[in-house]
Amino acid sequence: MGSILFTGDFCPIGRVSSDLGDKVYNDFLPILYKHALTVINLECPLCDDEQIEIPKTGPNIRAELNGVELLKCGNFNLATLANNHILDYGEGGLKSTIKICKAEGIDTVGAGANFDDAQRIFFKEIDGVNIAILNFTENEFSTTNNNEAGANPLNIIRNFHDIKYAKSEADFVFVVIHGGHEGYNLPSPRMKQTYQFFVDAGASAIIGHHSHCYSGFEIYKGVPIFYSLGNFIFDDETLCFDSAWTSGYAVGFYFNDGKLDFKLYPYKQNNEETVGVRLLTNEETCSFETNMELINNIIEDEKKLELAFSKFIDSRKRIYLSYIEPFSGSRFYSYLFNKNLLPSIFTKRKKRLMLNLVRCEAHRDLLMEILKK
Repeated sequence: MGSILFTGDFCPIGRVSSDLGDKVYNDFLPILYKHALTVINLECPLCDDEQIEIPKTGPNIRAELNGVELLKCGNFNLATLANNHILDYGEGGLKSTIKICKAEGIDTVGAGANFDDAQRIFFKEIDGVNIAILNFTENEFSTTNNNEAGANPLNIIRNFHDIKYAKSEADFVFVVIHGGHEGYNLPSPRMKQTYQFFVDAGASAIIGHHSHCYSGFEIYKGVPIFYSLGNFIFDDETLCFDSAWTSGYAVGFYFNDGKLDFKLYPYKQNNEETVGVRLLTNEETCSFETNMELINNIIEDEKKLELAFSKFIDSRKRIYLSYIEPFSGSRFYSYLFNKNLLPSIFTKRKKRLMLNLVRCEAHRDLLMEILKK
């Protein structure tokens, strides 16, 4: 019986290094080796310090070239690259990542030297079953739409047609999406509608990343939608006490007589006492299952999901207002500004911030609702 394992965000930094070898996977290692295809979301470029970071909002992240050794030790043979950090060190950082993965026999999908490369679908035959994997990300500083290097962008129309094409060529179509709200363990109503739409286009399963905490899943028209797997290996010693940052799950898919079954593998990663990833204890598993049931119940109920998102918006309100508050609509200050008697507050950094708030789907969700209120 053929199988695929999807894991979450991977960034080999901090206490995690190639010196650990397969020890970084602890008792999770056998799970990584029992699947025919093992997929990881590589959340940062693998490059040397000669590459220059791009101007953007948010942190620029990279890992050393020898981070690929940890991918090899974990039996990963496909890396999804469509995420908001893969271009943090420019075209050079992205090309370095793809080159070293290819040299080590690790395929990549979701980013490339131009839009056509980034959009390319990954096809593979596993035990006589043809599968397709598509990977795209919400629009931030990493995405490409033309001849420049970058990640495959979320574009509902283009994505819809790509999924339909993949479905015509493969038995099962897996769609991996990087998007959502960091630190929020539920999809926005807009995300739920979009992901369900991709099921209507022909997706056999949808796997989400980016929120750095795990979310729940739903079964829509017989198709599982996992809204976020959480971090797989992403060390941050400032957050090692945060159970949301250090908890997640992988999902295994199994082909069985033309049907697709799945199983969850919950874990802890890089918390105070553990470097790397480990399986949950029996007690922790019970807690995980209880929490997943609560999250899933909210996802299934439209009103509960909207109420939860409204509360989340309120929690981020002051932050987002601070991003866009220039002169607070004062006619006096506006007059002075229009007469060139006040300097522009829109520095290059401020313009980048405003661009990201408007361009990125997740940020725009919050901004629009906050302004409405």
